[in-house]
This record gives sequence, C-alpha cells and structure tokens, in this order.
Amino acid sequence: MSQSLVQNYQHIIYSTKGREPFLTDPSVSAELHRYLGGVCIHHNSPSIIVGGHVDHVHIVCRLSKSLTIKTMVRELKVESSKWMKTRGSDYRRFRWQAGYGAFSISPSHVGALTKYVRNQEEHHRRESFQEEYLRLLHKYEVEYDERYLWD
Repeated sequence: MSQSLVQNYQHIIYSTKGREPFLTDPSVSAELHRYLGGVCIHHNSPSIIVGGHVDHVHIVCRLSKSLTIKTMVRELKVESSKWMKTRGSDYRRFRWQAGYGAFSISPSHVGALTKYVRNQEEHHRRESFQEEYLRLLHKYEVEYDERYLWD
C-alpha cells in the first residue's frame, strides 16, 4: 500500500486530583470542554464529544495515526491544567490525577457513547465517578490493581 489509513476512536477518561469538584460552574466546565476539543484538533485528533461531570472528563476522539495515546493524554492534561489555572484564584490548585483510562471504540458504538457522554450529569445522579470507572474497566476487561487507581 502506498498510504497509511487509520480510524482509531478512543474514549479517554481522567479525573481531577483527589476527585476535587473543580468543575461545578457550568460555564467553566463548558469552556474547559471546548478547550480540550481544541487541544484534540491541534494534535490532529478531532474530538467527537468532550464532556464530564464535576470531577472528571470524558473525551471521545479519533486519535491521530502519528500519536500514542500516552502522548495525547499528556498534552490534554498539561495544556488544560495550565489553562484552568488562568481562570482565577479558585483554580490555582487545579490538577489532574496522574493516571487515565483509554479505551478503543468501534465506529458502530460512537453514537451510543456520544449520548452517554452528553448525559453525564444525569448519569452521575445514580453512579459516582469511581463506580463508573470500575464498571468501564470491567466492561473492557482491563486488568488493574485498585491500590493504584485513585490518587
């Protein structure tokens, strides 16, 4: 073949450090989601949707064929953390957790996942971030050591 063709949908999830609820202000969280979408575009990994809740984000994107997931997540966290700290003194201590979850998604599941991310506020009336994350780890059969999940 003379060209490399890739279609790699990723569902990326990570939390604020200690799951602090920094994202309670809807205007700040909406701005953050748009900013994260911009970071995705800048790295040739266009987002399908960015959403989340008071203590975490979900990013569904098409990962660039020239990036590793590790590099993409690092760029998302570093750039958005710096940006959040410019939002005022309430965000001076803002940090993301060290780890993340990233799951490959079939193109046929992107629509349902988009709906799921769009409905995070409603969803988290019934399930905490920790419960959600553990459920997703089980769903995608990811091996983990719970001693190192939460920071």
